[in-house]
Amino acid sequence: VKKNFPNSKADLFAVFIERCGQMAKKNGYQAMITQHAWMFLSSFEKLRTKLLAVDIVNMAHLGARAFEEIGGEVVQTTSFVIRKSHIADYKGEYCRLIEPTSQQGKEDMFLAGENRYAADQSNFSKIPGSPVAYWVSKNIEEDFQIGILLSKVASPKQGMATADNARFVRKWYEPNISKIALNGFNGVKWFPYNNGGGYRRWYGFNTDVVNWEDNGSEIKSFPKAYVRNEKDYFKSGITWNAITSSDISVRYFGEGYIFSNAGMAIFATQEKLLFILAFINSLVAKKILSAISPTLNYNAGDIANLPLLLKQDYMNKINRKTQECIDLSTSDWDSYETSWDFKGHPLVLGRLPEPVWGDVPDRVAFQNTSISYTYQMYWKKACEYRFEKLKANEEELNRIFIDIYGLQDELTPDVADKDVTVHRIFDTKDDVPESMQGSNYVRTKRDEIVSLLSYAVGCIFGRYSLDVDGLAYAGGEWDAGKYKTFLPDHDDVIPITDEEYLEDDIISRLCDWLKAVYGADTLEENLDFIAGALGGKGNSSREIIR
Repeated sequence: VKKNFPNSKADLFAVFIERCGQMAKKNGYQAMITQHAWMFLSSFEKLRTKLLAVDIVNMAHLGARAFEEIGGEVVQTTSFVIRKSHIADYKGEYCRLIEPTSQQGKEDMFLAGENRYAADQSNFSKIPGSPVAYWVSKNIEEDFQIGILLSKVASPKQGMATADNARFVRKWYEPNISKIALNGFNGVKWFPYNNGGGYRRWYGFNTDVVNWEDNGSEIKSFPKAYVRNEKDYFKSGITWNAITSSDISVRYFGEGYIFSNAGMAIFATQEKLLFILAFINSLVAKKILSAISPTLNYNAGDIANLPLLLKQDYMNKINRKTQECIDLSTSDWDSYETSWDFKGHPLVLGRLPEPVWGDVPDRVAFQNTSISYTYQMYWKKACEYRFEKLKANEEELNRIFIDIYGLQDELTPDVADKDVTVHRIFDTKDDVPESMQGSNYVRTKRDEIVSLLSYAVGCIFGRYSLDVDGLAYAGGEWDAGKYKTFLPDHDDVIPITDEEYLEDDIISRLCDWLKAVYGADTLEENLDFIAGALGGKGNSSREIIR
């Protein structure tokens, strides 16, 4: 195959396309159904060049779930007819059946004559890599002509592949915190590692660390590992997931990170970095990427081929809005224990985004207040504000890029609620509106109370303190001076029993903690609120919580 079919050797189905083309006579027809990867992937670019020298008569682009027998998103197909001829300016007919998610839905759309395109295949070469992007408008083709490729102003890079993450990669809360390079590099073993993540824009998914002790000597000595682009390690940049089942989502990271082959990175000057971050997270880039890479993969080459229209008139406004988006997303990410920059639970600290409350001190005095009050009047409203502000910023950025790229007739700037990637709180699951169904960023009152109890247990063990921000103890030397308002458990053992047997069990310690945080006068009210949020069996709040 490598010898006889060098243009299609990347996959056997592509070899069949090329071989059938050899067997067809002049003006003969070749009709096939294959995976659609040959239309887009860089590994088939030479094959596309060869196929674009003959006429694609028509195509039914089926995408995923075209066959009831084959589930999932991985198998994506296209059915097409090629004629072994070349007619100048010939326009083939294409039917785009990507959207329906069932075999019947695709059939119905095809027979109804919907989503039909007549495309001159000579225009495909106007886009880098010559993808078979038959549905792309003239405006987008022109954007590629007048824009500058992203690779000309920034450097999209593929990062390290350890080839054994179980050995070399940890979650940040697994090693001793003093061995992680969060505040300098001296004498540490573990370094922040961009290693992919789920769907989240602007900031977040900073959870992994990688063993880079002695400049990565152990990884470098591992024969299967690939250490790529080491000179860019520890620079600030933006990262995205190489493989995703949804739209691309791009996030900012500061200095001090290593990046992987799963969490690739882009490096540029700060001004251009913010512009690029906003652009790739916009609906305009989403539309353009659907032509460059409509598969489940977004590799560095795909991102490098995005056309940038760097309009200086818009730069300051775009970058200001982008920085606001980063700050809002950072505030959301750091509100939960999964962040290494977590300062304390928001129902305890009362840290709120400006300008909701005016001049709010860092540490709001919640003594003699109730959890119900802090939940309803502070935290829930703060999350709602952050959500609405981020959504408004994203829509404003969409509006700007739609204007810059001349796509007013093709796109609207609206962002769906479920696509806003900061948390929003509802009292119960029944309160979640339809617009938020399917979002991974919906939380309920119960979720917030569960996280409050987790924080309380952390205080009881001494991991957290009511007197200092962030981690009070996570290995290393114990400092009793950090604990004044509430003392951790003296023997570091918290009994958990079905009934109240021991006077220092987890419920009595929780009560002590609630008194220290909110005051003794509201203890019973707070226990009732916690039990009501949790639900469950029991004749009293204490029984339910137990």
